[in-house]
Amino acid sequence: MKNNTYCIIMAGGIGTRFWPISRQAKPKQFLDILGTGKSFIRSTFERFLPLVDAENFLVVTNRKYKDLVLEHIPEISEDQVLCEPLGRNTAPCIAYAAYTLQKRNPKARMIVTPADHLILNENDFHAIINECLEFASENNALMTVGIKPSRPETGYGYIQKSNNNTISRVKCFTEKPNLELAQTFVECGEFFWNSGIFIWTVENIIEAFKEHLPEHHALFSAITDKLGTEGEQRAIEQVFSECKAISIDYGVMEKAENVYVRCGDFGWSDVGTWGSVYQLSQKDAYANTKSNKGCYTYNTRSSIISIPKDKIAIINGLRDYIVVDTDDVLMIFPRSEEQNIKKYIDDVKFDLGDKHI
Repeated sequence: MKNNTYCIIMAGGIGTRFWPISRQAKPKQFLDILGTGKSFIRSTFERFLPLVDAENFLVVTNRKYKDLVLEHIPEISEDQVLCEPLGRNTAPCIAYAAYTLQKRNPKARMIVTPADHLILNENDFHAIINECLEFASENNALMTVGIKPSRPETGYGYIQKSNNNTISRVKCFTEKPNLELAQTFVECGEFFWNSGIFIWTVENIIEAFKEHLPEHHALFSAITDKLGTEGEQRAIEQVFSECKAISIDYGVMEKAENVYVRCGDFGWSDVGTWGSVYQLSQKDAYANTKSNKGCYTYNTRSSIISIPKDKIAIINGLRDYIVVDTDDVLMIFPRSEEQNIKKYIDDVKFDLGDKHI
């Protein structure tokens, strides 16, 4: 069955919440933000390699990142990198991969994963993915992986399962609840974080597109004969210019009745914000996270400080702050206001264009 198992890595995002480290020219999936010695996308590839042969990976990314993908994952070939002309959220991204695989191997089983997650207990994770693959192979099921919540997180989506079975039908999805509702979810015990990792057969996900996103199905079905040929990129440009930008969660998973969840607890984080980096990083005696030995802090607590390796920073009097310094951008703001990063980017772009974005 391993020959029919494929891993789809979604790697087209810009990672604006990690600006100014993450830029349009080199977004966060190609960076080593956690200091592990590997980029996010490299770690993701290695995480799934015990489950999937190298030739059965597909990376869906913006076409301007194709060379970066091949640089970070030299084990794959050019035809394993599917190039989006522009971002259209996860449903068109997954559709591109699914209709490509339908042509290459109609019996394919798909694992779909973002490129930028952290998973600490990979043995348990592999066991859960194998369970999902087996279930998806034997049932008409769209599988998702749920994470046991460790706190009332308001930045994640939640999945409510319908029973206490190891694999349960999903009762409902709730996207980013407020703190009070998130607290209720954690106490209830029926709700799990939505990891954004999916498992299904090509046949079942295409049937789901046909039923729940018929316009996407029609657009991609119409260009199937072009996939894998010299006419692919022109056809994909046409499809992406016409298809609606929508997530797979809204477009398919929240509508379908054959959605199942396998929940687990294997040290997962989507590493989506500077706040999540702070939570995951080693801290000094004053709860500060520092990028290197050149950070000198005084009367400073519970802050994250990221500076270039060859730079010295002297910081006095900050509490609960984020400090990020690069060659051309210095950003200092309270940790509680990191949701405003998009506004900062928009202001810089309005005044100075894309030079620093």
